[in-house]
Amino acid sequence: MGRQKLFLEKMAQIFQVRNKLMRQALAECLGTLILVMFGCGAVAQLVLSGGSHGMFLTVNFAFGFAATLGILICGQVSGGHINPTVTFSLCLLGREPWRKFPVYFLGQTLGAFLGSGIIFGMYFDALWDYGQGSLVVVGDNATAGIFATYPSKHLTLLNGFFDQMIGTAALIVCILAIIDPYNNPVPRGLEAFTVGFVVLVIGLSMGFNSGYAVNPARDLGPRLFTALAGWGSEVFTASSFWSLVPIFAPFIGAVIGVMVYQLMVGYHVEGEERDKREAVETEETERIKLSAVSEKENA
Repeated sequence: MGRQKLFLEKMAQIFQVRNKLMRQALAECLGTLILVMFGCGAVAQLVLSGGSHGMFLTVNFAFGFAATLGILICGQVSGGHINPTVTFSLCLLGREPWRKFPVYFLGQTLGAFLGSGIIFGMYFDALWDYGQGSLVVVGDNATAGIFATYPSKHLTLLNGFFDQMIGTAALIVCILAIIDPYNNPVPRGLEAFTVGFVVLVIGLSMGFNSGYAVNPARDLGPRLFTALAGWGSEVFTASSFWSLVPIFAPFIGAVIGVMVYQLMVGYHVEGEERDKREAVETEETERIKLSAVSEKENA
């Protein structure tokens, strides 16, 4: 037992990362890995079983709970963003430094890449069996949609762009409300569960068109993996270069979400709190002045 403890302490000293930003990126990587592993795992069960081991509802629950678990795992270290649009929104509001954004984005994308790799390995035989000996991107026996998002047949690029903007804007509005200390703050420790509930609701109401990526890293990481794993470059060019939509549209949606929340709620509750602080400070200043005058009169 003593030797084991010494060995574990030695390992901890060797592998401890002392750079704070690097630790945060690693945490975001693991959190996003959990999100994609459980979420895409549910999609894999649904698709590869022909519907016998899952349904639309189970996929949404899986992504919702996966978001909760991902945030719980990395939240104490990095804040539990697991989505570049969340990092981007907080940078816009000045709550996070901009240097975090590219580092977090890279960590989140790597985590999504690794998470999809785990699912690929787990369902390797089933993927080849379902695709009848090939890895298909779109059409009959397509399996690329297990990992990254692809549009439904009825969806145009314009409608898809709007779909991703609105979904991300809704996500950001809800997250800003959840973490806003001046607007019915969620009890400490329950933020992850509440965000997971938001992801679930978005999936249940906005998942029909294209699978509600609303997360550039969650889509880009698995898409990169499928391109390298055998599906080829078609994962980027399919459906009139659909791959660009879930990367760029969510960031525009994040800007809209920040503006909507701040203009309709954020600035007002922050203003009320600021007015209260100013009133208290003014009252305290007046009290000090009166006390000083009283002391002079008594002297």
